[in-house]
Amino acid sequence: MTSTPMARRMDARPFARLAAVAPPSGWVSVVLVVVMCSMLALAIDDARIILGRGELTDLLLWSAIAGALFGSLGPTVGWGRWKTYAIGAIFASLIVPLLVGSSFRDVEWDLQRLFAVAGDEAWEAVNDLAIRGERLTNAVGHHMLIIALLVWASSMFAGYAVFGHRRPINGVLLIGLLLVLNMALTFNDQLVYLVVFSLAALFLLIRSHSFEEQGDWLRRRIGDPTAIAGIYLRGGTVFIAAAVIGALLLTTVANSAPLQGMWTDIGAQVVSWSRGLSGVLPRSGTAPAQTPEFGASELVSDTWITNENEALTVQVDAADIALDVKWRARTWDVITADGFDSSQPPLLVTRPAAEPVLDGAFDAASSVGTRSFVFTVIPAAPRKDLLSPSSPSIVNVTAIEGTLGEAGFFSSLERPGGHSRDGYTVQALIPLVGDAFEGGLTGNRLRVAPAEYPPELAALYAQPLDRESGLVGPAFDEVHQAILAGGADNAYDFAVDTVRYLQSEQNFEYDTDLTDEGLAGCGDRSFVECFAFRKHGFCQQYAGLMVALMREEGYAARIAGGFRTGQPNAITRTFVVKNSDSHQWVEVYFPDYGWVEFDPTGGTVGEPADLPDGAAQGSFSPRPSAAVTRPPESGAPSASPGVVGPGSLGGGMSAGPLIVVAVLLLAVVGAIALAAWRRGPRGPVTADGAYGMVTQMASRLGFAPRPEQTVYEYAGVLGDLIPDARPELHTVATAKVETAYGARRLEPDRMQSLREAQRRLRTSLLRLAVRRFRR
Repeated sequence: MTSTPMARRMDARPFARLAAVAPPSGWVSVVLVVVMCSMLALAIDDARIILGRGELTDLLLWSAIAGALFGSLGPTVGWGRWKTYAIGAIFASLIVPLLVGSSFRDVEWDLQRLFAVAGDEAWEAVNDLAIRGERLTNAVGHHMLIIALLVWASSMFAGYAVFGHRRPINGVLLIGLLLVLNMALTFNDQLVYLVVFSLAALFLLIRSHSFEEQGDWLRRRIGDPTAIAGIYLRGGTVFIAAAVIGALLLTTVANSAPLQGMWTDIGAQVVSWSRGLSGVLPRSGTAPAQTPEFGASELVSDTWITNENEALTVQVDAADIALDVKWRARTWDVITADGFDSSQPPLLVTRPAAEPVLDGAFDAASSVGTRSFVFTVIPAAPRKDLLSPSSPSIVNVTAIEGTLGEAGFFSSLERPGGHSRDGYTVQALIPLVGDAFEGGLTGNRLRVAPAEYPPELAALYAQPLDRESGLVGPAFDEVHQAILAGGADNAYDFAVDTVRYLQSEQNFEYDTDLTDEGLAGCGDRSFVECFAFRKHGFCQQYAGLMVALMREEGYAARIAGGFRTGQPNAITRTFVVKNSDSHQWVEVYFPDYGWVEFDPTGGTVGEPADLPDGAAQGSFSPRPSAAVTRPPESGAPSASPGVVGPGSLGGGMSAGPLIVVAVLLLAVVGAIALAAWRRGPRGPVTADGAYGMVTQMASRLGFAPRPEQTVYEYAGVLGDLIPDARPELHTVATAKVETAYGARRLEPDRMQSLREAQRRLRTSLLRLAVRRFRR
């Protein structure tokens, strides 16, 4: 059965209506913009940027599609830029909260309920971080809301850049920059998103250029515009195919990897910059920002997110490959409601290479009961800390030693220049175990170690946690009494009983994800009290609770952070340490023996606390106590060239003069740039160049020429906006028409007039910015 002409016309009506509202460059360009923005959304979703859970960012795809459509179709129906952005923002404020609410699986599909869930999540975050002053919040909806709005806004900008400003390169650059930045901050392989984005972007640029050329050929009445467009599209397609295939082949077979460390370096800097915003930024399981960093302040969150990527390699002698040590980065003396902190700013002393570190400090190890351990650390990613077990004594690079108090208790050891991938060699003193060694560690020797602490050590590390502030409560007391039932009457036995109790699966369960029931149900409890109440947690909770228990009995203890031993390789004599080996444990102080490690973490992560009992005798061979006074120069940071004090740069020079000099230099550079701008063009001037300068500046300020406008029509429109510039605009337009269409050659006096007109227009056109704002 054949269709009648009337039936065919009726069938074609929907397509005719669709074509009538299509952008000038066609629906294909809209689809390409949507594909570009969708690749950005899918890449962010793949990064699992919120708690490592991909379902929390599934809404980003819909945000990208909606934003791209608003930005693309707004100028098509005649909306200006601000009208498009305003209407798009209104719809975003209505749609994105619904998407956020629907991302929580247990929420019924009810518009009022979805809005309420999104609002409750945002209010909980504001209440925790801004009103109550906490450093961490259990809410995640505010992260979803912010990221979805950013994706929507970026996609809307890209769409309007293509169809409103007719400058597709701006949209391509923005989306591409965000996509590459996301790739730099994740360990996931996202090459497929980059390839699809590149294909869509290149085809979009070629189509846009082809459309502009068609308009130009129509104005000049030269040739067949359709044929010209076909040449552009066919040639561009061949070029894109060859470029993408070549790039993929090069990626597959290249061996040199010239940019191998580039993204890792950026990720390490992001770690350093983001530590102070850790409560505001989302926590991801796939980003280099999760490369373990140990700062002066450490938050205890509801998840312990790491990855299996290599953190560092440690080269040791063959005899040391069987050692079981921890690579310590930092210690903390204060337990807060939501983490660990330092009670005072550490005293920072710069130690040149090969100069003894901790020299004269309380935590400097004695040669009695220890042995030398030399190793080389090769970071897989840039790090600023210098890692070492027990007591580092010599480092072959310049180091900044951080200590607490006048006595000098170890806090940190770092590079003066910040993050670096360079390796370094450390000589440390590690304790010996057993009666065979003078001063060696045994259970009996620690049991009878003196119980008196120096006053400063007792003040920092042996004070019970404050009950009035709610750091400990009934749940903590219950655990405390259960451990006391073991009958321990000394620091060593109490520490051993505590480790055994916490590691027992009957008492506590090791769990790295507490988002469902861990901290969320603890209300105002501190993380120590919450862990004692919930009995679920990971190394941070285990270490915090043990230190609180030790201090409740008056024993000195602190938290230490770094890495576990790693995987030994007897053939290469190396330990391969992964990010998943990052860990926190406890150090208990025993007079005459120093700090002794205890690891209470359950789930087979921690280690048994027992030492060999040794000889059953009360006498022992202690090490001499370390000095409790610092060198004179360390007590006066401002007078010592090696001490970096607050508000100083290296040798103590204030940063104020440098800021003043920088401002003056900026002013001089700005004045020179303005003078160069006003002096106008240098070198030969052409009519095409002068007209191109006008269209380029006006386009950047929101007044690009339309495809159907002639040169004179466009100059007239600009002249109406800037009446004072009409003569110059007429001069440029006339020169453009005479040379492009009349094939005339301008006389020297006309060229000089053109030069003067271009020079004046360079400043006159800046007034379009005011017109743009008013419009």
